[in-house]
Amino acid sequence: MIGNFEGALALVADPTTILVMVLAALFGLVIGSLPGMTATLAAALLVPFTFFLDPVPAIAAIITMSAMAIFAGDIPSALLRIPGTPSSAAYTEDAFALTRNGKGSLGLGVSLMASVLGGLFGAVVLIFVSPILGEFALRFTSFEYFWVAVLGLTAAVIVSKGAQLKGAIALMIGLLVSTVGLDVTLGHPRFTFGNEELYRGVDFIAAMIGLFGLSEVLRAVTARKGQSMPIPRVEGRGALRSALAAIGRNKTRVASGSTIGGVVGALPGAGADIAAWISYAFTRSTSRKKPGDTADDKRLEAIAGASSANNAGIASAYVPTLAFGIPGDTITAILVGVLLVKGITPGPDLFLYQTDTLYALYLIFIVANLLLLPLGFLLIRASGFVLRIPRTVLMGLIVSISICGAFAINNGYLEVGLMVIFGVLGYLFEKGGIPLAPVVLGIVLGPIVESNFMQSVIKTDWDLTQFFTRPISAVLIVLVILAIAASPMMSWLGKRAERSASMKAVQDEEGSSVSS
Repeated sequence: MIGNFEGALALVADPTTILVMVLAALFGLVIGSLPGMTATLAAALLVPFTFFLDPVPAIAAIITMSAMAIFAGDIPSALLRIPGTPSSAAYTEDAFALTRNGKGSLGLGVSLMASVLGGLFGAVVLIFVSPILGEFALRFTSFEYFWVAVLGLTAAVIVSKGAQLKGAIALMIGLLVSTVGLDVTLGHPRFTFGNEELYRGVDFIAAMIGLFGLSEVLRAVTARKGQSMPIPRVEGRGALRSALAAIGRNKTRVASGSTIGGVVGALPGAGADIAAWISYAFTRSTSRKKPGDTADDKRLEAIAGASSANNAGIASAYVPTLAFGIPGDTITAILVGVLLVKGITPGPDLFLYQTDTLYALYLIFIVANLLLLPLGFLLIRASGFVLRIPRTVLMGLIVSISICGAFAINNGYLEVGLMVIFGVLGYLFEKGGIPLAPVVLGIVLGPIVESNFMQSVIKTDWDLTQFFTRPISAVLIVLVILAIAASPMMSWLGKRAERSASMKAVQDEEGSSVSS
């Protein structure tokens, strides 16, 4: 193994590879920080350039860009309340609330540090655990993937924050929206109203921009004078020290988030998005209130857990890709195409005959995540300039960026119209106290749930017992039940502990009165 790493180090240390990684990092940071521009879109834009590169620099460009873009998606979440990526939607409300409370740089710093640690953990999983996890993931069928997606949907219970009924309504609306378009099995149009453009369904990026971005503009425009809370500036100075301290306090959350990201990301088709939502739900449901804890401390805890799962999921998504040639997500699907063009076939042959390239890929993950640390803090400091813009100008910019981002999805006006509709819907939902995150959750996970359910029932001739009798499915069902029951259970235990503490305080007070 040491000999393989020495050969791989020579490939990665090549000046061309280093230059390509730096340029790809800057490209990923810029694209990822623009609302509506996803890491998948950035990877697709990079593909034409990789044709002119050798295999290792081409692989380095895709991996470095994706690591940067996933973190950069947190920038518009924290500053503009517009999730840059589907995974950052899980903690957008927390990140934006921290910015409003003057802790934007702290929130972004924690997200950055957790992303770096999670990414490094994912690289370790990729190097040492990939054969084991890859073999285990091959046992998953459509039944298990159905339950994995359902487990992701249970995150709605957690993100609803005490308004579970309203959260359930929002989730149902998201799932309903996900059914728009052609039926995944029979190809029948559903809720398209004769519009052929709707055959491709409702893009979740347009929905996210509308729900979180445009709704914020509507709220600011319709607020009475003095109701709209001014957003403080994001100061990058001192962010590193405070972020390190916060990461130290939430190290167990980083560890649990990295583990969840490493395991869930290794499942083909799951990826970093579901990993972030599951990690966020797990962190929220198992959070304990300590003396002196504030709401912002809880938000930092949730961000640490979900951000680490984000980047851990990126690396572990390469486990099935490298071991069996099965793409773990859309970015690895693009990378498989690049590898095939370069004459590299993912799978067992890669481990036997192209070990230098394989180990170079391992090293690229480590270098890319280390590179994210300095570049990420530079991006955080530069992002502070956004909020120095007058609020009226900023609102106009948000609308302009939202329209451009929605239009860029398919170069069509349908997504712009959908973005406006979801903006109004998000504004009305907030007025009614209905959480927005479950809507996005339903739109993202709805097609995964439906396609795996239909695949399962078609191949078993509607034998539904198969969903419950498989061992791995049984474990996932137990996790789903625990996830649903955890939130009310923790709330009940918290109230019980509070009552016990109050009673003990009264007894102590009575005891001291008697003795005196």
